[in-house]
Amino acid sequence: MALTLAAMPWASAADVWVEAESFADKGGWVLDQQFMDIMGSPYLMAHGMGCPVSDAVTEIEIPEKGNYTVYVRTFNWTSPWSAAEGPGKFCVKVGGKTLKEPLGTKGDSWQWQRAGEVSLKAGRNTLALHDLSGFNGRCDAIVLSTDKNIVLPDGGDELVALRRSALGLDTAQVVVKDYDMVVVGGGIAGMCAAVSAARGGLNVALVNDRPVLGGNNSSEVRVHLGGYAEIGPNKGLGRMIREFGHSRAGNAKPGDYYEDAKKDSFILAEPGVELFPCYRATDVATDGLHITAVTIRSIENNNEIVLRAPLFSDCTGDGTIGALAGADYVSGREARSSFNEELAPEVADDMTMGSSLQWYTKVGKKPARFPEFSYGVDFNSDNCEPVTMGEWKWETGMNRDQIAEAETIRDYGLLVIFSNWSFLKNHLDANHKFRNRSLEWVGYISGKRESRRLLGDYILKQDDIDKNVYHEDASFTTTWSLDLHFPDPENSKKFPGNEFKAATNHVFIHPYAVPYRCLYSRNIDNLFMAGRNISVTHVALGTVRVMRTTGMMGEVVGMAASLCKKHGATPREVYRNHLPELVAMMQTGAGKPESELPDNQNFNLPNELLSTPRLLK
Repeated sequence: MALTLAAMPWASAADVWVEAESFADKGGWVLDQQFMDIMGSPYLMAHGMGCPVSDAVTEIEIPEKGNYTVYVRTFNWTSPWSAAEGPGKFCVKVGGKTLKEPLGTKGDSWQWQRAGEVSLKAGRNTLALHDLSGFNGRCDAIVLSTDKNIVLPDGGDELVALRRSALGLDTAQVVVKDYDMVVVGGGIAGMCAAVSAARGGLNVALVNDRPVLGGNNSSEVRVHLGGYAEIGPNKGLGRMIREFGHSRAGNAKPGDYYEDAKKDSFILAEPGVELFPCYRATDVATDGLHITAVTIRSIENNNEIVLRAPLFSDCTGDGTIGALAGADYVSGREARSSFNEELAPEVADDMTMGSSLQWYTKVGKKPARFPEFSYGVDFNSDNCEPVTMGEWKWETGMNRDQIAEAETIRDYGLLVIFSNWSFLKNHLDANHKFRNRSLEWVGYISGKRESRRLLGDYILKQDDIDKNVYHEDASFTTTWSLDLHFPDPENSKKFPGNEFKAATNHVFIHPYAVPYRCLYSRNIDNLFMAGRNISVTHVALGTVRVMRTTGMMGEVVGMAASLCKKHGATPREVYRNHLPELVAMMQTGAGKPESELPDNQNFNLPNELLSTPRLLK
């Protein structure tokens, strides 16, 4: 999106603003929207795993002939760990001319860097981002100005205001659309919530901030569906997962294992669901303790749409809608005394389970090179990881804020993968195992496990599960172990405070039906939640967070939403006044009849483990 900046008080009529995410041809650059909430914008990134990617190219309109200084907002992403010039080097081409100033290698924060000067003719000109390294150079926006002394804000409210003004967001005619329910988050929980509600007669908007559905189960993250479905007192729940679930299990496998097209078909075939792909929720309007609307913004062209509804479901994982609306939430680990949980720490802290970037390699017929890569995390023969792939155990950020520091957490994941692989390829004495191997796939979308947990009328805790506490509003059944990740002790010895591997103790449970009251906000009267941000303690999150389980949460939320519409009720009033009707719906399920579906495919835990007594390790 190229816009002249005549409306800006400091700008001349010839100045042009370009959002990198709006490039018509992104070439080999990837669109990264994960950190919009912090930095205010998506950006393009040259994720080439050490091989330069093809140019991102677009056309811009130059309002008048002249000499233009080009500024690029970029980031030296290894600066938190190294003072050296960063690896994410790229440059800009304008009007067929290459500006020689290297970008993305200096500074310690997102900032504007001068790319050079160029003489341009009026009218259409090409603009390109030219990658020089393949190591995750990144570009947020580009400004072309006839003023050599222009000063652009590097961040804060001033940059937010500048961007909105440059894009015309404050003066544009915003589209407003009305629904019975708005579901934000296109992971497994959100997909099931939207379809379940639509099959209950609701007109539903489903908002997904990526081009593919499935969240952690998509080809972008590559985590298989964990947990069991179609089990417990409400055996109808989870049958719909067979309509889109993968037929092959495994983490960090080739992208076709995760069957993105099947998920697309599942949603697009549902007439009551309107999908908004590549839109991220950025704002919430409230009337007291009631959400009235959510504003969503395109991650590609910044168009904004306002979605209004009487009901909303936060399936973002991060509890984004709840936090924006003022919902009560917690994060981190509760003290053992808070809920009498033996697996909780003695003293409350901010530790969470981390985020994973998975990766794998391929073997060729001849040696494959990999560039030298060392930026503050040094590997040697004693601390390296001599492996050819990494899955869930490659986990970062357990001691960081999973929302405010999300980019740093993801970047550290990239840093250690590239640094370790560079050592194995270039410096390990006995590297015959790695000589002919090259990186085949490295994720760049973080596979998150934990951040905010929105509080409902009931908070699930370890005691409920240990004692099999009965609740009249028992809904979906959780089957996964109490699986709480923590920094791997061996990794901590080698990289104290900067761990990148996790360990866990699987404390196996008997299947347990979780109260419906964990699925709606206790203080926002029309907000449901499904996914890892439901009302549980940190310890209890260890069992409910896997994706067959979160899918069943979504299914319950969709059913309850249909009862809200039918009876003019709030989510809480469904529990108080219409619980028998909800129970009957859960026992039947919202999936298609079993005769129309493939056989149930529940991977991971063998059935015999489900009847094994709990073991603390």
